[in-house]
Amino acid sequence: MNTVTELLQTALRLAELGLPVFPLRQGKLPFGNCSACARSACGDRPHMKAAGACQCPAPCHGWAAATADPAVLSSRAWASAWQQAGAIAYHPGGADLTVVDLDNREAVLWARQNLPATKAVATTRGEHWIYQGAMVSANRVLPGVDIKSRMQYTRWYGPGTGSIAVLPAAVRALTAREETTPPRARVASSSAGRARWDRSVATGCRHTETFVRTGLDRGLAKVVACREQGAGSQAYGVARFLAAQHTACPGPCGLGTLAQQIIDAAVSVGVPQAYAERAVTNGFANAGLVRAS
Repeated sequence: MNTVTELLQTALRLAELGLPVFPLRQGKLPFGNCSACARSACGDRPHMKAAGACQCPAPCHGWAAATADPAVLSSRAWASAWQQAGAIAYHPGGADLTVVDLDNREAVLWARQNLPATKAVATTRGEHWIYQGAMVSANRVLPGVDIKSRMQYTRWYGPGTGSIAVLPAAVRALTAREETTPPRARVASSSAGRARWDRSVATGCRHTETFVRTGLDRGLAKVVACREQGAGSQAYGVARFLAAQHTACPGPCGLGTLAQQIIDAAVSVGVPQAYAERAVTNGFANAGLVRAS
């Protein structure tokens, strides 16, 4: 059995499992669009960001062409792509999955410390952690960490090991700003573009960056998990807990940046801006610190 036949047979097996797949060319990139679809002349496919009516039979538009239909995968329109294919990709969001793409050893270690265990697939440089549930995709949410789900593809490396766990709030929190549509007009005033906490704003902190980021990520996940009610109270508790960790530091510890990230997380799930700011300020004050420190 040659490589082309093996790739197609693997794609058909994955399709039987309900996984939307498509071929990648040499270099592991999607095939270019046909002349009718080039430069979005076709209007794009219905489920793309710029939704259109394209029904091109060829594997155009990358992830948006992914399918679990064996007739399409084996069709004449796809034959040329399979002849030139170098790998298989799949669309995680189309199968209600999210892939946490861990691109190096440090990212894998971070996941083992901060995320619940799930199915893990070894890649050429790191691991893919696969969760049940779809969400927004985003690149570089942390150093070496990408989120691949809706409107994105990922390469198939094999079945992996372990059982798939339900998508946790800790993963959703990594892209909270991208995923949430502001529920009120005033929410747009939140600081979605502000920098994330790092050592550059904490030159007097006695804690390691890993220690601070771990506590912050867990706290943000708790806030974002309160999508129906309680996010404001949770923001207060997270602010108080995080601030208390720095009472013995000479400072500065970048607490203003930490506070703003907590506020943004609360606003992303519908807490009014002023209420979120008040809750975080009170949390810091009751820990014996002020936001500006």
